[in-house]
Amino acid sequence: MGGALWPVDAVTLLTFVPAALALNLTPGADMLFCAGQGLRSGSVAAVAASAGVALGGVVHVALAGLGLGAVIATMPWTFEVIRWLGVAYLLWLAWQTLRRSGLSARAQEVGEVAAGPAGRGAWASLRQGMVVNLTNPKVILFVLAFIPQFVDPARGSVLVQFLVLGAIVSLGGFVINALAGIFAHRLGRRLGGGEGRAGRWMGRISAGIFAGLALRLAFLEKG
Repeated sequence: MGGALWPVDAVTLLTFVPAALALNLTPGADMLFCAGQGLRSGSVAAVAASAGVALGGVVHVALAGLGLGAVIATMPWTFEVIRWLGVAYLLWLAWQTLRRSGLSARAQEVGEVAAGPAGRGAWASLRQGMVVNLTNPKVILFVLAFIPQFVDPARGSVLVQFLVLGAIVSLGGFVINALAGIFAHRLGRRLGGGEGRAGRWMGRISAGIFAGLALRLAFLEKG
């Protein structure tokens, strides 16, 4: 183990952190999902969704560190099962978003309140973010390709190093994706996303984001 007190040395971190930040800043499925949640349910939901995505990422990293990611990499049918579960879930979210926006608009027209408890919405968004991340097999394949470049078995437990490096990626992703969701929510409000016809259009845009992510996942190739 080399007597290392910290599983990742400073030189490795100086290389890893900028690379991880660059990856986090690259627009992708997670960022779009959190933006869709911001448009759909507000800033709190966007932050919760980002937290769910980050937790899902930690799970992926743990699986990769345990060697379970190799199963997905070498058994095509497991990749396909996870991928199509993700597609189905994203399409379900798109449908629920369209349905919710329609119900909310009708409730506003008759003067009713169509909103649930904020805490409940945050927990739902966190769960949805985690499920969306976990049902994207590309994430664990990416983890297998990226993180091992910075792992040194001579410094001790490979799993611990995976978890430390994965936590850094997840933390950066949480902050950036949450900010993207908050920005989307504020932009939606500025465009009048909370009322009437504009509210319905914000719902349609969110549903379109979720449906687009489903199509993207459906047509992704393994390699």
